[in-house]
Amino acid sequence: MKQYIIDELRYKDYEKVKLYLDENLGASEIGGIYWLPIDKEILTGEQAAHTECLPLFFVIDLKPELISCELLVRTKNRIKCNCIDYATEKQRNWLIQYTDRMLKQLEISV
Repeated sequence: MKQYIIDELRYKDYEKVKLYLDENLGASEIGGIYWLPIDKEILTGEQAAHTECLPLFFVIDLKPELISCELLVRTKNRIKCNCIDYATEKQRNWLIQYTDRMLKQLEISV
């Protein structure tokens, strides 16, 4: 699995990130797993055309020692579909920028 990982989190930073994600993405239904909706503007043509699969997401897996952002575009509606694929460069950059903005806003240096 391709991922963007921030590791060696301090526990107090983990708590800040958890609170942020709970407030902005909704409380995690499965321990530490958060679904980040992807902006429609950065979907590929095929992804945007699959209206039955929308919205599409990135998964953020938060653990006390790390943040793991999967670079796989997913849907909650299906297990397999052509729109489920690894992030394009634009999507990858969007996810990294989202994560880096969050850390900056929370005053977490990594």
